[in-house]
Amino acid sequence: MATEVLVPTLGESITEATLGEWLKQPGDAVAADEPIASLETDKVSVEVPSPVAGVMGEHAVAVGDTVQVGAMLATVDAGGSAPAKADAPQPAVTESAAPAATPAQTDEPQGDAAAALSPSVRRAVLEHGVDPATIKGTGKD
Repeated sequence: MATEVLVPTLGESITEATLGEWLKQPGDAVAADEPIASLETDKVSVEVPSPVAGVMGEHAVAVGDTVQVGAMLATVDAGGSAPAKADAPQPAVTESAAPAATPAQTDEPQGDAAAALSPSVRRAVLEHGVDPATIKGTGKD
């Protein structure tokens, strides 16, 4: 039986949020209360937990869409099991070592600067291509 995952109440005056990312994809196994999506408002980012254990169903909302409190985000098929994945043959180990993979470059702020930014500031920084380290505050030190 499919259970709807709804946008939770986010605060007294907050009526909508933007879907930041999906943490689980359709077909993934999920546990009860396991985060499956991330919502962002101007002030906070919040993870949406699965209401039941089961298998992630279809997403009803795309990343970046604005959703109202109480709207359906996705479904979780309660009690289902994830489809079995075919065992892929493991590649043979060779004597030559593969070069170490380098992390992909992203435009998102990294490190301490990223942790200090609110979701709305992070979005503005990305939209305008500004390096957060170059921004000087106007408040008292």
